[in-house]
Amino acid sequence: MPVDVFCADEQDTHTLDVARYADLAKKVLEAQALKGDVEVSVMFVDEASMADLNERFMGEQGPTDVLAFPIEDEPEPSGRSPDEGGTGPGGPTDLDDVPLLLGDVVVCPSVAARNASGRRVDFDAEIELLVVHGLLHLLGMDHEEEEDAELMEKRQRELLARFGSSGV
Repeated sequence: MPVDVFCADEQDTHTLDVARYADLAKKVLEAQALKGDVEVSVMFVDEASMADLNERFMGEQGPTDVLAFPIEDEPEPSGRSPDEGGTGPGGPTDLDDVPLLLGDVVVCPSVAARNASGRRVDFDAEIELLVVHGLLHLLGMDHEEEEDAELMEKRQRELLARFGSSGV
């Protein structure tokens, strides 16, 4: 299963090894045994950008450490309407060949640095935790209910122990 992870560092407060986090994301997704091609993006943003996203999409004030934006739509069939057939351009496409676009994980390194300091953990370990946490959200896990939170935290620990550089 090919996994494509697109990483972008759109902040300048903290120096990041973007390739390291892209590699972590790829390993985590491969470990989840998804079928077919998978694409995801991981973006590192400044506090102002994160605060804007947090307010627009979560209704919360101020920046947060990580947000996940899953793409929940199924791929649209191609071809002519209404029969979706034909042999010319726009003809039928095997939907198994269409990559699964999981969505976007957005991390704010400045908030992560404060969290790491408060929890007395390494900054890079905190970023790893947030990347994995965001990916698990894209894969449908959440922590709204106590049982779900326990499952998500357990999976995070497993993935970080296996692929993280320092564990959390």
